[in-house]
Amino acid sequence: MGAILALHHGTETTAGRWQSASDAALLEASARRIEPAFVVLIQRYQRDVFRVVWRISGGHADSEDIAQETFLRLWANPAQVREAKALKGWLLRVASNMVMDRYRRKPTEEIEAAENVADSNPDPLECTELTQVSRTVDAAVAQLPERQRLALALVHFEQLSNIAAAEVMELSVDALESLLARARRRLKEILGPKGREMILTMEKAK
Repeated sequence: MGAILALHHGTETTAGRWQSASDAALLEASARRIEPAFVVLIQRYQRDVFRVVWRISGGHADSEDIAQETFLRLWANPAQVREAKALKGWLLRVASNMVMDRYRRKPTEEIEAAENVADSNPDPLECTELTQVSRTVDAAVAQLPERQRLALALVHFEQLSNIAAAEVMELSVDALESLLARARRRLKEILGPKGREMILTMEKAK
């Protein structure tokens, strides 16, 4: 993590002229080791990557490290993303695979970590209705199998189309839709009648 943070903070003040560049231009410049261009890529996608990692891992403390490692892998070889339009999908796929590889043997710890987040006592000023809904939904999502979690994160929370989400997960669209159907049924069981309303509230607030 330290390496990517040093890159980010050490060059962000010189990245201004790259802010309006296309992803294609930023990838090409990154392949030539132009650090300010890569910093802009980090700024452009780090929130998306972190959100997906956080949700799949159930809010695990390693979420930030995994998100950082995702960008380190891109920096190691930007040319591996052959089409700029596929960049976000590539980042989300790498990040999600890292989460599943790291926590496949520790599902109980994942759920416990998410429950700790949901059950913590935040500052009363921060305890808005949306925060409460988010905590409830996150704790419920953490109880799903990892691939169902990822499908929900991509489609419901990152608002990718089924086709785009299937590409990220390297599945057929039918297989993705099957995962989503099972995940929705299980969430309905966990959250009860207000489950759909809770998820819609979070989606609108994104």
